[in-house]
Amino acid sequence: MDEVPEPHTGWTFLTNHARVLAAIADNQNARIRDIAAHCRLTERAVHKIIFDLEQDGYLSHTREGRGNVYRIDPGKILRHPAEAGIGLTVASLLSLLVQDEAIRSDQPRLQSTSS
Repeated sequence: MDEVPEPHTGWTFLTNHARVLAAIADNQNARIRDIAAHCRLTERAVHKIIFDLEQDGYLSHTREGRGNVYRIDPGKILRHPAEAGIGLTVASLLSLLVQDEAIRSDQPRLQSTSS
């Protein structure tokens, strides 16, 4: 039986769709199980998100052996009118996330200080 990730309460800066897309960008051969674990989502939620992304043309997949290989359309304009209005693409979003990840992995974790 699949372990259900610990629920999150409150708001976040990134949507689950963005998290799944970034995980796929990191590994285009990732299994749904691995994406779910990475994003702390259920496999069912990841499956629905992948379906959504494919329906709107952000993502496609081909079957290779027993797994899928995903392909992201980097030129696809983001959906929100504020981002679409300035032509923000999937590639630009993923670029920001990759840059942030590279910066975070190169720097030691910040410790909070209390006065």
